[in-house]
This record gives sequence, C-alpha cells and structure tokens, in this order.
Amino acid sequence: MEQQVHFTTLATADLDAARRFYVDGLGWRPLLDVPGEIVFFQIAPGTVLAFFEAGKFAQDLGRGPARPAVSGVTLAHDVADRDAVTALVDVMVAAGGTVLTPPEEGAFGGVFHALVADPNGVVWEVAHNPGWSVGADGTVHLG
Repeated sequence: MEQQVHFTTLATADLDAARRFYVDGLGWRPLLDVPGEIVFFQIAPGTVLAFFEAGKFAQDLGRGPARPAVSGVTLAHDVADRDAVTALVDVMVAAGGTVLTPPEEGAFGGVFHALVADPNGVVWEVAHNPGWSVGADGTVHLG
C-alpha cells in the first residue's frame, strides 16, 4: 500500500452546522455537497475532507442508527506567524467555533497554537510552527 490518504471522512451530528461553519463562516468551497448526507472539500492536491451526517455514516459502516463520535483526532492548520494564529481563531469563533485553548505557547517544539472546536466538536489546532515547511515538490519538512 502506498503511503497516502485521499479521503478523511468525519461523522457529523449536525451537517447543516458544519456547512454553515466551513462554507459560510470560513469561506470554503464544497467539491460536492449532498444536502442531508455529506459535503466534500478538496483540502490539498488529491486530498478530500468530508463531513458525513452521523446516522448515514453509521449506516455506511453497517452499524445501524448508532451515532459515532469524533474522538482522539485533531485537524491542524499551520499559518505563517503568531498573529495569523490569533486572526484565524477570531474568524473561526465568528463562524461558530468554540475556543478550547486560546493562542499560547505550545508544550512541544516551539509551536505557538490554539485549539478551536467546530460546531460538531471537530477540534482544529491552529498553529505557527517555525520548524514546519513544505517544499516546492510538496514534501513536508519537520524540525
């Protein structure tokens, strides 16, 4: 198996709230939006993030009407500097997000970051990491 992920799909209890947060609040453009079911966003070349209505997500997994919850997962968005961390947190809050950790020095690796939950509890880390970069060929460099 090649070392790559093309889709990340998250069960979402309130798909309309997710749509309002990402589309209306953050200005993301859906790749495909099926009302009442799923919304897909292309987040990088060849990579899609999807929010799938939780009941339909469970049905797709063959688990009936149980509503799976997102747990032990964060999505991270790196920005150019510390001020950009604070600015993006402000945008996310205005879009309906909840600050879990305000912008602060991280405990690891010189990162300045904040944690914000979307309306369905998906946790985003907004960070400035001076050790993070992406080369012209798309290769990620850490440290």
